[in-house]
Amino acid sequence: MFVNRRSEKAGDPSAERDDLSRHPKSITLTQMYDDSDDRKDDNASAPKVRLAEKLDELRIHADLCAIFEGPRKFDAKLITGVDADLIRDVQQIIAKLDKSKQPGKPFLTPARALGATTLFDSLQEQGVSTSDYHLYRRPGEVMIVRWIKGDEVDTFYKRLQAHMDVAIKQTREDERQALAWKNDPRTNEYLEALDEAELDMQKWWMRDLLRDHELATVRTQTADEINIGYIADFIMGVGAAALVGEEFAPPGGADDSELAWFFKLFALCGTKDGVEHIVFFVFLQKTDDEFDFGE
Repeated sequence: MFVNRRSEKAGDPSAERDDLSRHPKSITLTQMYDDSDDRKDDNASAPKVRLAEKLDELRIHADLCAIFEGPRKFDAKLITGVDADLIRDVQQIIAKLDKSKQPGKPFLTPARALGATTLFDSLQEQGVSTSDYHLYRRPGEVMIVRWIKGDEVDTFYKRLQAHMDVAIKQTREDERQALAWKNDPRTNEYLEALDEAELDMQKWWMRDLLRDHELATVRTQTADEINIGYIADFIMGVGAAALVGEEFAPPGGADDSELAWFFKLFALCGTKDGVEHIVFFVFLQKTDDEFDFGE
């Protein structure tokens, strides 16, 4: 069942050093990519390319932290036993909206953007609680819907920026310790560029355009393999069993193959009547299973 509750607990994201500032060394975030990212460059050691790739890695880390930290930071609930039809409706609507976009562009046409506002209204009418994580499980699969709106969206962007800022700061220190000894021109140029690097996450997510012009976007991220412990333990703080179920939770001392899950994230962002909304839809599947997503 869905419950009518929204998280009111929110602190100042800049008031503390966030314990998610450093992602685990066992997690290879470069396995994850934005589906619209077709940038390729054979000269991966070029300072500009190297910096762009590092910022992409940190940005995705910040995205995931802000999206999944609800239980750990705001007492958001994991709600199981959710109506399968509702989850499938959200899945199908967002997947169709995503397919309707022009290649490489997140914006929906005005006609398609109506589909976003219709979904926001539907979630409201059905009493879906905001901030919480609504789970539907099948053997070896988990589908998650999370809807935030209004002040929760504002908190999301503040947390997103805080995660990015701290990650960049920590990475500067790590990269200098690891690379400064080389003292070659390309490495020095990269480290100097990293020292100056900043990324405005609200601009990346195009918040002002969405809010000021009541537009809608769909963004996606995919990982062929992601460590389920990274999501469930490191970010959410709930444990894998709470997320994927006891039967499919990795055992203690699990190796990489037992921790690996396919991951697909959709983020539908829009504004209706001056109120910002974001709906996240997540599909997780054990990587040793075959799947057919989006139908």
